[in-house]
Amino acid sequence: MVKIRMNNSNQLQMREQFERILLNYRISPEGLKLLSKLSLLLLGGPSAAGRNTIIDHLIQKGGYRLIVSDTTRKPRSNNNIPEVDGVTYHFRSEAEVLEELKRGEFLEAEIIHDQQVSGISIRELKTAVQQNKIAVTDIEIGGFNNIMSNKPDTIGLLVLPPSFEEWLKRLRGRGNMPESEILNRLRTGARIFLEAVSQSPAAIVINDDLERSVAEIDALAHGAKDTFIDAKLKLARNLLSQTEHYLSTHS
Repeated sequence: MVKIRMNNSNQLQMREQFERILLNYRISPEGLKLLSKLSLLLLGGPSAAGRNTIIDHLIQKGGYRLIVSDTTRKPRSNNNIPEVDGVTYHFRSEAEVLEELKRGEFLEAEIIHDQQVSGISIRELKTAVQQNKIAVTDIEIGGFNNIMSNKPDTIGLLVLPPSFEEWLKRLRGRGNMPESEILNRLRTGARIFLEAVSQSPAAIVINDDLERSVAEIDALAHGAKDTFIDAKLKLARNLLSQTEHYLSTHS
């Protein structure tokens, strides 16, 4: 089952229809067949943890194929760099995504920040299988858990910032987001940090140094064992505590 995150916001025009289809969503037989052939690396984590930058470096190393997610939100700019359709995301209408969900043509999909629906279309998996590469993508936590339940050999990682202060700095540096959206992303981050400390099947990577993080993730993707688990869990608990405190004093 795909998880649905609920609050009082209702920014999707077709939200109720998405909620109904996602509640009992099932992948098509074609999608399940592709899953069995894939080597799949998923990077979960909060906004501005650095997942996309890490993925760019993995692609440059070779042996990885980027899976570009679909989303119903409009393109925007990050650090004055405009997003590109088909590269950053496949930007789709709500009606298009809803119809494909009805046919089971997504590997996963989720309502994100109560503002949009994003997910991985099974059409994106075909090229990775054909090229015999590790498929890699960043993913939201609900879809993350859903895929891992369907494909236990998925390599799942949670990328976390090195501190709350650094994370907030990175968030505020991502374009001209209003404070309400910052708070939305902090709320989502709190759920991710809670997942990290609640016996998540995913390993944790602390993105404090880009080159070191890329090397660690590449090693984990090729079968290395996770290390420094206790220290990573301690940081995740600190991130959760500080995020909850910030939200309680700024919401």
